[in-house]
Parts: sequence; C-alpha cells; structure tokens
Amino acid sequence: MTHLAHEPGSWTAGWLHGVRHLPSPNFGPRPPSAQVDLLVVHAISLPPGEFGGGEVDRLFTNQLDWDAHPYFQTIRGLEVSAHFLIDRLGGITQYVSVADRAWHAGPSCWRGRQNCNDDSVGIELEGLDGGTFEPAQYDSLAWLCKAVATACPVRHVAGHEHIAPGRKPDPGPGFDWQRLRHQTGWPAAWFAA
Repeated sequence: MTHLAHEPGSWTAGWLHGVRHLPSPNFGPRPPSAQVDLLVVHAISLPPGEFGGGEVDRLFTNQLDWDAHPYFQTIRGLEVSAHFLIDRLGGITQYVSVADRAWHAGPSCWRGRQNCNDDSVGIELEGLDGGTFEPAQYDSLAWLCKAVATACPVRHVAGHEHIAPGRKPDPGPGFDWQRLRHQTGWPAAWFAA
C-alpha cells in the first residue's frame, strides 16, 4: 500500500498518485456549476459476499462476464463506476478522474441537491451491505478522504444509504462512522451519520 507512505494530495488531471489506476468508460462531464463537496461511501462485492475476485474491476470497466454467476444476470448490462474502490487489504483503485462525473449514486439527493453524481466523489469499499469492514480499509479511507479534500472542497460525507434512502442500504450498520470521523479529524457536522 504505497499510498499511505506519503502525504495525501498529489494529483495529475484528477488522478491521484500512489494508487492503482484502471480507467472506466462509465463517466461523463460534471455540470459547469458543480462544487464537488460531497464524498459518498458505498459497499460492493461481486457476487455479494465474495471478495478479491476482480469482478468489481470488470463491472466498472464493462468487462464482466454476465454468465459467470447467476447473480450477474440480475445486473446484466449495468454501466456503472465509482471514482475509487478500497479492497479488503486497503488497496486503492481509481477508475474515474475526480474532475469527471462517475456513475455511482443513481437517483439521489443530499444537502438540498438532486443528482449527487454531479458534485460528489464516490468511494466503494469492498464489502457487503450491513457487514463489517477491515481496519486497513478504514486507514485507506481516511487517507483517501484527506487526499480528495486537497483536490475538491469537501465538506460533506454520506453513505449511499443517506443520499438514496429506501433504495440503497450501503454501507449499512456495519460501517463505523465514528471511526472515520476520528481518523480524518473532520468536524462531526460534515458527516451524515
């Protein structure tokens, strides 16, 4: 995990130095008026509850074999992405420049604004909705939050469950928001939970 070896905040064209880059085709331009002040925390595993197989990479790069697992038929044809994924060991992959709009939030609303994709950075944690996350993931997430804040005017941190209540449950009750607040040192008022 070379990313933790240096201070967060070294960027080129919205791509963070010190993390793995795997560009996704699933992104678009942000609206000219976008103020990227929201971090959205998600949880993902493919198939659900299975970790480390590379299926999330394949989903975000439109290379998932829809016939490889019965669950994949339920998401067949989905074109989604996030800016970042943090795996169970704390490794960080970036798929979309933070200057661009990743397709992670779907129908959503936070701080009085619709379409959270427009002005947020999406961070996926490899995990199961409602499950627990690894210490290395919290360390990397706190580091990544601080890194993003050097490139964007971050003032809000929410889960997918907060911006799309009733539609999305992640990261869920197993996620320790207090730990993230403590590790970032950010004000409690910035956090949805």
